[in-house]
Amino acid sequence: MMPSLAFDADLLRRYDRPGPRYTSYPTAPQFDSEFGEQALRSAIADSNGDPIPRRLSLYVHVPFCLSPCFYCGCNRVITRDKRRSDNYLELLYREIGMVAPLFDRDREVIQLHFGGGTPNFLSPEQLRRIVEFLQRQFRFSEAADRDISIELDPRTVLPQDIAELAKAGFNRASLGVQDFNPEVQAAVNRVQGIEQTHAVIDACRSHRFRSINIDLIYGLPNQTIEGFRATLQTVIAMRPDRLAVYSYAHLPDLFKAQRQLDATLLPDAETKLGLLQAAIESLTAAGYLYIGMDHFALPDDELAQAQDRGGLHRNFMGYTTHADSDLIGFGVSAISHIGDTYSQNPREIPAWQAMLEAGRLPVFRGMRLSADDQLRADLIQRLMCQGEVPVSALERRYGIEFPVYFAEALDRLRGLQADGLVQIEPKRISVTAQGRLLLRNIAMCFDRYLQQPAATTRFSRAI
Repeated sequence: MMPSLAFDADLLRRYDRPGPRYTSYPTAPQFDSEFGEQALRSAIADSNGDPIPRRLSLYVHVPFCLSPCFYCGCNRVITRDKRRSDNYLELLYREIGMVAPLFDRDREVIQLHFGGGTPNFLSPEQLRRIVEFLQRQFRFSEAADRDISIELDPRTVLPQDIAELAKAGFNRASLGVQDFNPEVQAAVNRVQGIEQTHAVIDACRSHRFRSINIDLIYGLPNQTIEGFRATLQTVIAMRPDRLAVYSYAHLPDLFKAQRQLDATLLPDAETKLGLLQAAIESLTAAGYLYIGMDHFALPDDELAQAQDRGGLHRNFMGYTTHADSDLIGFGVSAISHIGDTYSQNPREIPAWQAMLEAGRLPVFRGMRLSADDQLRADLIQRLMCQGEVPVSALERRYGIEFPVYFAEALDRLRGLQADGLVQIEPKRISVTAQGRLLLRNIAMCFDRYLQQPAATTRFSRAI
């Protein structure tokens, strides 16, 4: 069981450095263009041949947004022309039709997620047709814990749309909010009313969605601690099952949309730290549990229950309850995790389209994990999800002597131990209450790729 959460401002200041979020290990900057279509086909064949083939999780990327949110770092296309979705869907169906037959039909789909961009740029009818097409191409599980989830923009979805999504099988939703303060919304070009957000949540509940998540961001222009506390109280009153409270990373050299923000309005480091503290205090006082890496959940939510029983998993979709599955990504920029490989589709629609029209699986980079990668990926996964490194279990599984194999990592970790972030014991390494907000810093001690300075340039800061 995870320890309780402790907020230590001094430790957070000292450990505020750039680092990965570990939705994968190795992280995406390590993917290589040498990994292509044949490597992916081979990985799928290998995964089919496992003695107990893993279940499948599907991800569909819908890149379109009606307007830009200036904080955004997602791969998206800004357009008000809904007709652009027709060509995209034609290509998406083609990709699904090429990839699905490569997987054995006895492999169940336990999870389907639509991300973006703004997935509800597509009409409920278009979304329903995609789900039905996927259900014809794959065998979907009938288990009670099957997830069909979608990210929604409350500004552009109507309560009657939720009714149609429920009929199509959707049972989880994630709503972007970021902040309800009007001055913050104006600064980031995302004006969104409380009532329209509440209406979407009410519609999801009335149509028996199992879980509702709300996304917030701290560190945005014009944010104050008092104003953010007001947003938090408004959101708490809506009682979502889960919340993600992300730290804004200002990287205008990487994300063009961020160049439209007035950087002089960004909160300073001390204010940003206060915003994080306000979120933690408000949410924990309201009964939410801190899952890790910005995520909170109510105790009866499946995410919290999965962590409690040791079944939590982390991947490109964030935290999930489906640890025993291969991930198949469809659409521009989507990432797949099949067996011991990662693969990514082209980031731009023309390149993705060209590969599909040539009859090729649209892979532009990826990697096959080495034995060392697999060991460290397993270690970091357990650390990020359960807050511990099971030393004895890893030694048995990988045939290593942990103190010898990870001698350099343990040297780096001892400084964190001295600061009270971890406890190092012969059979396990565990995160303390003070270390829970610094999981990525702890994981970085075991990341061998961080010895390559260029690999850190795309990473955001810890807080």
